[in-house]
Amino acid sequence: MSSSGASGGLPLKLTSLVRVDSKGRVTIPQTIREALGIDVGMTIVVVADIDRREIVLAPVSSDVSKLYEFVIDIADVTGALAKLTSKLAELGIDIVTSKCASIVRAEIASCTIIGDITKAKITDADKVRRELEELDVIRHVKVRPLGGSLIA
Repeated sequence: MSSSGASGGLPLKLTSLVRVDSKGRVTIPQTIREALGIDVGMTIVVVADIDRREIVLAPVSSDVSKLYEFVIDIADVTGALAKLTSKLAELGIDIVTSKCASIVRAEIASCTIIGDITKAKITDADKVRRELEELDVIRHVKVRPLGGSLIA
């Protein structure tokens, strides 16, 4: 049985092999660019998970100066992630990409979230950090803007 997505029967995942050139660049195949709506000049967030040797690319259509990376340690308990994402939604922070993993099962997990604060109620990173730390499931929060780290 095959799965099909909302975009005209395309599979939910597309896979291609690409080669890294001498300058460290890769070309995203046309079928994938079209499926994700990636156009020339568009910004893409690159998140590298060193432990898993994995790279995630996420196209961004908003102002890159409004993108922040949130590294959040949370209690590894039922509902903790739901509380975190609900709080981000309440603050008006749009999640562009996220990755969460249990560090010590049933004790602590860590999430890396790239968020767009364009429509956020609070745009000061330190205030956002304090708001998140008020949640009973949050153990530690680091927030940093991504806008300054754009590589052309």
